[in-house]
Parts: sequence; C-alpha cells; structure tokens
Amino acid sequence: MIHFSIRPIFCLFFCSSTLVVVGQVKSVTLSGIIKDQANPLSYVNVLLKAAKDSTFASGTISNDEGRFTISNIKPGNYYLEFSYVGYLTKKKSVYVGTLSGFLDEGTVEMTENAKTLNEVTITGQQDAVSEKLDKKTFSVADNISQSGGSVLQAIQNLPGVTVQDGKVQLRGNDRVTVLIDGKQTALTGFGSQSGLDNLPSSAIDKIEIINNPSAKYDANGNAGIINIIYKKNKQEGFTGKVGYASGLGALWVRKENLPTIRPQYQFTPKINPSLALNYRKRKINAFFQGDYLYTETLNKNEFVTRTYSDGTIINQQTKRNRNTAFTTLKTGIDWNIDDNNTLTVSGLFGSEKIIDNGDEPFFNGSTNERLRLWQFLEDELKTTVMVTTAYQHKFKEAGRLLNVGFNYTFHREDERYNFDNILPTYTGKDAFKLLSDESVYDFNVDYIKPLKYGRLETGIKLRKRDIPTNMQFIPGLNSPLDVNAGGAATYKELIPAVYGNYLFETKKVEAEAGLRFEYVDLQYEVNPNHNTYKSNGYNYSQPFPNIRFAYKLNDNNKLSIFFNRRVDRPNEVDIRIFPKYDDAEIIKVGNPGLRPQFTNSIELGYKKSWQSGYLYAAAYHRFADGTITRISSTVPGSTLIYAIFQNVKKSYNTGVELVLNENVGSWYSLTVNLNGYHNQIDAFTVQNLYPVPNTFSATQQEIYSGNLKLNNLFHFKHGVEAQLTAIYLAPDLIPQGKIYSRFSIDIGIKKVIQKGKGELFFNATDLLNSLVIKKQIQGDGFHYTSNDYYETQVVRLGYNYKF
Repeated sequence: MIHFSIRPIFCLFFCSSTLVVVGQVKSVTLSGIIKDQANPLSYVNVLLKAAKDSTFASGTISNDEGRFTISNIKPGNYYLEFSYVGYLTKKKSVYVGTLSGFLDEGTVEMTENAKTLNEVTITGQQDAVSEKLDKKTFSVADNISQSGGSVLQAIQNLPGVTVQDGKVQLRGNDRVTVLIDGKQTALTGFGSQSGLDNLPSSAIDKIEIINNPSAKYDANGNAGIINIIYKKNKQEGFTGKVGYASGLGALWVRKENLPTIRPQYQFTPKINPSLALNYRKRKINAFFQGDYLYTETLNKNEFVTRTYSDGTIINQQTKRNRNTAFTTLKTGIDWNIDDNNTLTVSGLFGSEKIIDNGDEPFFNGSTNERLRLWQFLEDELKTTVMVTTAYQHKFKEAGRLLNVGFNYTFHREDERYNFDNILPTYTGKDAFKLLSDESVYDFNVDYIKPLKYGRLETGIKLRKRDIPTNMQFIPGLNSPLDVNAGGAATYKELIPAVYGNYLFETKKVEAEAGLRFEYVDLQYEVNPNHNTYKSNGYNYSQPFPNIRFAYKLNDNNKLSIFFNRRVDRPNEVDIRIFPKYDDAEIIKVGNPGLRPQFTNSIELGYKKSWQSGYLYAAAYHRFADGTITRISSTVPGSTLIYAIFQNVKKSYNTGVELVLNENVGSWYSLTVNLNGYHNQIDAFTVQNLYPVPNTFSATQQEIYSGNLKLNNLFHFKHGVEAQLTAIYLAPDLIPQGKIYSRFSIDIGIKKVIQKGKGELFFNATDLLNSLVIKKQIQGDGFHYTSNDYYETQVVRLGYNYKF
C-alpha cells in the first residue's frame, strides 16, 4: 500500500484563487391559468407580494385565454393575490426556489361563493456550488493565469480537476465526457476525450464540471462531464471582440539530451489571435467566432530506464519537438420565427495541423554505447466539420418547451509517419500512413414541462457513428514494423436512447429521479488477413438511473445525496488493431475484444453559505466492474513492451472533496480546493493476444492520493486584477505502477483600459519550472522508471478589445 504525506499541502497554503461561479437560477418566471367553474377568466388582476411584509414585487393581468405570466422573480417567499370584479379575492403563498427557471401554478379557480381558501405552496428547483450540488461553473475570463492558452490549460486550474498525460481527470478518474455547448463533438471526442490541448480558450465563455449528471445526458463517462460553453453575445445591434496573445515556452533546458540526437526546442513561440462578431436585430441573431492557435512545443522529453529480470538495462529518451496550427471557426444564425418558435442553424469548422520531429535513442545501462536511434517525422492533419440545426417551440404555458435537434459531424484524421531506424550496421527507412473518416449523425427530441412543484423532462436520442480506417505500413530494410497488422477496419455504432427526469422542490425538500435506457450495437470489422485480431463487437440494453434527494436545513445549509449508474464504452482508438510506433520499444496497441465498463456511484454533499462565501463538501464512492486499463507486457525472447487495453476486474474510488470560497474584502478573495481519495484495483489475470498470446497477472493495487489547489484573486485600484494559483498533486495510482507528486505555481495580471472596452494581460504558467512527470511501472519480468521534462513553463502577453 502506498501513502502520501499531507505536509506539503499545508506548506502550500501560504503561497497561493479561483473562479467559482455559483450556477443557480437568479430569476424565475411564474405562470398559470385562471378559471371559474366553467370558463377561463380574462383581465384578472394578478399581484405578487412579499410574504414577509406584503410589499409589491410584480404584477400582471390574465389574457383572453385566462393565462398569466410574471417574469424576473427573485428567489424567495411570496404570495399571489388574484382579484376580479364579482369574484372573491384569492391568495396563494408561493415559494420560488432556484432549481427551475419556470414554475407552473397550474389552474387557479376563482369562485363567486364565499369560501375560506386554503393556502397552496409553489416550488421550483435549485442549482448549487450549483444549488443542486451536482455541478460547478467557472468563467474562463476570470482565469487570468491561463489566458491566451488552450482549454486544457484553463481546465487544469479548476477545483476537482487534474491533468495527466494530456487527459483531464475528475477526482482522480480520466473517464470524462467532454461536451461543447452540451453536445459531443469530434473536436473533443465522442468517446474518450481528445483535442483539449489545442482548442483555444479564447473562444470559450464558461466551463461546467458536472460530477452527477442527470438522465438527460448520455450515460457515457463515469467520472462525470465537462461542458465547454462557447461565447455568444446577447446585446442588441452589432457587437464584437478582438484579441491577440503571444508567448514563449521552454525558456531553458531542464535536462540535457542523451548523446547524438538533434537539439530539443527552446524559446518556443505561441500565437493566438481571435475574433468574435455578433449582430442581433429584431428576429435575427447572427454570430461568428474565429480563433487561431499556433504553438511550437517541447511536447515530450521523457527519459526511461528499463530493467529486465535477466539483468539487461536499457536507457532511452523520447524527445518530440511539435509544431501545431489549430483553426476553429463557428458561425450561425438564430431566427425567432415568432414569439413561440425559434430556429438555430450553426456550423463549426476545425483544422489541426501537427508536425512532430522526434528522436528516440537507446543506450546500454552505463550510457556509453548507443544501441539504436529511432528518428521520426509525423505529419498529421485533422479536419472537423459540424452542422447543427435546432428548433424550439415555446408553448403558451411559460417554460413548457419542445426542442428538436439534428447534428452531423465529419472528422478526418490523415496521418503519416516517416522513420529512420539507425543501428550500428545499417539504417532502415520505414513509414506508415493512416486515413480515418468519421461520420456521426445525432437526432434528439427533448420536452420540458414545468409543474406546480418542479418540472418534468423527457426525450429521445438516436446516434449513428461510422469510422472506416485504413493503415498502410511501408517497410524498409530489416523493418521492425509489423506489416501484417495493418489494413482496413471499420467501426460501426448505433445508439437509440430514451430518458425521463422528474424534479420536485418544497421549502425544505428537493428530489430528482431519472432513468435513461440505452440500446448499443457496436460492430468492429477487421481486415481478415490481420495476423492477430478478428472482427468483433457487442450489444447491450441497459438502464441508467439517477436519484438525488436534498434537505434544506435552512436558507444557508443544505444536505444532498446522489446515486448514479454510468458506462464507459471503449472508444474507437482503444480498440484499433494497429500498433503505434511513436515509441519504438514501448508499443501501444488496441484491443477489439474490449468491453464496456459499468460504474455505480453514490455521493453525499453539503453546502454552507454565508454573506462573504461558502463551504462545499462531498464524500463519494464509485465501484466499477470490468475496469478498462492499459496492461504492459513482454513476450519471450524480446525486450519490446506492448501496452494493450484490457478489461480487468473491479475497481474502487472513494474520497472527499472540499471547496472553500471566501471574499476576504473588496480587494481579495480566496478559494481552497482539497480532494483526497483512495483508489483500488482488485487482483486480476488477463491474456494479451498481441503479438502472440501471453498471460499477465497482477496483485491488488491501492493508493491514498489527492490534490490541493489554492487560488488567490486580488482586486487593485484602476482596474487591475491579479491571480496566484498553486497546485499540489500527490502520488497516484496508474496501471501497474504509480505517478509521483507534482507541484506548480501560476501567476497572472490584467488591467482594464479604454473605458472598460480594452484589456491587457500577462501570465506565467509553472513559474518555478517544477512540474515533472515521474512514473514507476512494474511488469512481469521487467520494470521501468520514467521522468518527463516536457514543456510546462510558458509566459504570455495579450490584449482584448470589445466593441
């Protein structure tokens, strides 16, 4: 069992701010219909008054159909007063909560008879750290220390989030679904996450972290959901924003190269221009968002020492100098056909060009003899096109909605690797070319009906996804490439789903219950001449329930309990049959026999609010069956290591999370996020089929781990703000080993100029250049250690102007 010291956590406390935005409903619309015993009543006076002192809050009159609507009501206790000539005045007490933006009073019956009317209570719905305690919402603009960078860099400072090997983890788990404006896209991955390190944060308005998704969300992603919300202006007329940021990374060499290879990148440039335009007039809203992010990066600089049971020691370095040019364009139009019908058509284009120049030397144990040099050039172009159509119908009752959407995504991955395999007696020139075209069709219908004490949500979704892929190996002299492992493969996925979700709220109690039912049919057709794998697939029909119950102790204290069942379906890249040679001797291969991982989770949350801040605490437990993890093994007579995804037995993740936010004064606010957890993977035995069948067994693995983030936000005079962020990540469990502790400090400063229209910012990430990824892996007959000195320190300067 591995433990970590919490002493560094307390040392950090004095050197570090965050951007938590409480995601709750700030105003509510209340509606209903007024009738006598037979007919609707028109022109009834409807007044909303404060329950405490009967002061007037708002009012209206009913229309020809007897319907009334009162908007912009702040949460609180009120009563409605209905008066009409010839009818007895009627009063109803009303509780306006924060979980639902719309409340339906239903039918209010007035009578000419004198009766004592019973008071009726009305309820809404609450959003906590969101008020429901199910999500957190963050403004990207407030993340000063990461302005001008990628979405991945912006996310890594947020509470409960860590980044490991380019993947986002929530509470120590990387099974995260990433959405853009509530939809899965090829830019960020339909299965596992991807592309966040190259998506410019300049295009993003807010980021939502949803730890306990309801049934309306896809069931994929047991750790939770990250929803990236694009900017969109709501002001009348023509508005826009233009920005430019540039920076430098890899300011000095942290570790010298092994002998005989090309220099590693230094003083790497970053460029990020952006433009946002919006035109809103009467029934039309047109929008455009364009961003370009060019970076040169020391993407990988990993030093590995492999030790085998026969005494063989191999030292290697993997150095990857990367140039990336990423363009995203989003445009569309909202057409308000009339007061009740809206049509939105939008398009998204993404182009990501990657050039990697890599060197991988292999030396003996004493590093005085080079055994081999593997050099490569990767030329990759990823192209994404997405077209979305969304129709919304608003019924006469306020908040009652019908949403219909269709989304088409095309994503092409065009990749070529050229290798020089340099050995003492000869040099071989090898290559491979990969072409993958992904087409995804999504259709959804969603219906929302406000109720007297909450709301009802229901809908259907259909997804069809096809990915034909072709890998061609081009061998050279004495080629090490497995040329018989190439060829064509096709991934086909069909997922129809239906869901229902019910929310209920009173002054003291909140409840939510939902059920999503999914059918999945996945087929993976493999080149029949492949030397190891055959065509495979699976299907299932499964329910995915979610339950939430909350009790409000008072206006400032709430307890909430959650239950969720979710699934992690293997992504297409996880089951790809082709070996990947960007590391010549630690080779990654997919597994078409991989099956879904099902996870159940329970969570207890508590939130206490006060005038200057709040405390959020959660205790959670997840248990997964058929856990997906990557297994590294060797075959007899070879020192090559093959890393292959497998389903192992059960795994567990148990922990606590704390978020403390305090506005100390008008000049300073502090957010502290502490996450501690215990990870465990039960003992297992699996058989890897590639390149030849071999069996691997592992004993139970477990570790106590966690992380601490301290965010300090300073407000100075003359429109100046500054941010200081400190992050400590404790040692953690990875497949067959552990990753050691990491620590970094980020700073940022911005100044508002030009009467609030302009903004200058400067920031520096990993100020002390202390973030090094250190790992230890234990296999059957070998073990290795790894230290990755990749680029983490970047300084940026930028300017934004609003018009």
